[in-house]
Amino acid sequence: MPFRPSFRRPQLRRDSLKKVTRSHAGRIALVSVPVAVIASITLGGVAQGAVPVSFAISGSQFKISASQLEGTGFSQYAGTAKDTEGTEHPVAIANIKQATLANLCQSVATDTPLGKVGVRITAGGGETPASATDLQIGMTDLKGDTSFGNVRIGIDASQVKTDAKGTAGDFAQDSDTISIKNLQQVSWTTQASVFTLTGMHVELSDQECF
Repeated sequence: MPFRPSFRRPQLRRDSLKKVTRSHAGRIALVSVPVAVIASITLGGVAQGAVPVSFAISGSQFKISASQLEGTGFSQYAGTAKDTEGTEHPVAIANIKQATLANLCQSVATDTPLGKVGVRITAGGGETPASATDLQIGMTDLKGDTSFGNVRIGIDASQVKTDAKGTAGDFAQDSDTISIKNLQQVSWTTQASVFTLTGMHVELSDQECF
């Protein structure tokens, strides 16, 4: 079940440990908070140090799907992602320490005068799933059958167990473990210190992951 965010005007702030974009005044109420948290991790990774943690997003969201996601060490709280024109987009920020994704698919498509043009990436389709370390995602929608281990919902965003934390007073949740079956997610951004795509295949295609 996708979450439907309701928020007030957000402000940009930075975490002292990680320069994470998040909202100070804005609060996003997730209808399906647990699911929304982790799905975002699946989107494309960025090697830490190669690209700054704070960066301007593109004008296009992208889709991610996976038949199974298994993760440890996660948290989620409200935030914003800013594009090159200065427009702020409300997101749910999710942090995952370690994750594996079976049958991973990532796609982005754009309508052009020549029709829909896009890129589709698949990985982790064999016995070895794709994997990621230190994921941070800014997403807007997530679907999937989800279970959590030792979950805490409704805690203060500044008190989550992960290194990256939200703003004091904001709603948040965290969990020791998370599992999502038949994951489908829409995101603005994803970062990771390491993202390993086993059996990666990149192709130009007008077919999205879902």
